[in-house]
Amino acid sequence: MVRFFILFVVILVTLFTVELTHPVQNAIVLPWTGLLAKVSAAVLVFFDGDVISHGKVLQHSITGVGVSIEAGCNGIEACLILTAAVLAYPASWQMRMTGIGLGFVAIQVVNVVRIIVLFYLAGQSEAVFRFAHLYLWQALIMLDVLVVWLLWVRQVARHEARIEVAGAQAA
Repeated sequence: MVRFFILFVVILVTLFTVELTHPVQNAIVLPWTGLLAKVSAAVLVFFDGDVISHGKVLQHSITGVGVSIEAGCNGIEACLILTAAVLAYPASWQMRMTGIGLGFVAIQVVNVVRIIVLFYLAGQSEAVFRFAHLYLWQALIMLDVLVVWLLWVRQVARHEARIEVAGAQAA
C-alpha cells in the first residue's frame, strides 16, 4: 500500500509537471480542448441547432450565452489522476494500457455531459452554474475517476485469479 501511494504521487507530480510545459500545452492540451468544444457542440446540435463552437468556446449563436472550456475543465487532469493510479498499481502492461484507454473514454464521456449541463446552466442561473461548476461536477468527475479505477482494479484481480487457476490446473 505504501509502495502504491509513493508511486502514485511521484507519477502524478511527473505527469502534471509535463502537462504544464508549453510544448505539451500547445501540442496536446489546447487542441484537445478545442476538439472537446466541437464534440460538445456536435452533440448539442441534436437538441438546438443554434449552438456553435469556436476554439475552446461553446456558444448559443442567437442568445450569446456560452461557456469557455478552460484548463482543469477539459478532463485532462482527471485522466492524469487515473493514469497515475493505474500505473502505480501492480498489473500487467496490457491491463494497464487497457485501463488507461477505457478510463480515458469513460472520463471524457462524463466530461462532455458535464460541459453540456454547464452550458445550459450558464443561461439559467449564475448561482446554480457556479455551484454546479465549482463543486458538484468537480466531485462527480473525481468520483468517476475513482469508480473507473476501482472497476479496473477488480478486473485486474479477476484476470490474475484466472491466471492462477490456469497455472494450478497445468501443474
